[in-house]
Amino acid sequence: VQLQASGGGLVQAGGSLRPSCAASGSVFSAAVMGWYRQAPGKERELVASITSGGTTKYADSVKGRFTISADNAKNTMYLQMNSLKPEDTAEYYCRTRRPFTPTFEYWGQGTVVTVSS
Repeated sequence: VQLQASGGGLVQAGGSLRPSCAASGSVFSAAVMGWYRQAPGKERELVASITSGGTTKYADSVKGRFTISADNAKNTMYLQMNSLKPEDTAEYYCRTRRPFTPTFEYWGQGTVVTVSS
């Protein structure tokens, strides 16, 4: 199983980006998917998550600006990021896991988002 994240880049403050995370198989079914980010010198943090049933959660810092979604038919997850701020600058990672199957956990490689002021 592989997760491939892409879609990061350099954008000015106030702009938008839409990273995506493509999976090599049906790893989103019966799973919790999430986007995490890690800024230089900081710990990795959860940005947003979505269950296979469509329930979403967001970090307070991105509520109202970011939207997580998943297309199970395409085995792809997205993170629509609007009104970007310099503090959103980080490497963004995708993850999928099944809560009752500890061995089922996969991470994608990071995609870098840089927001200039």
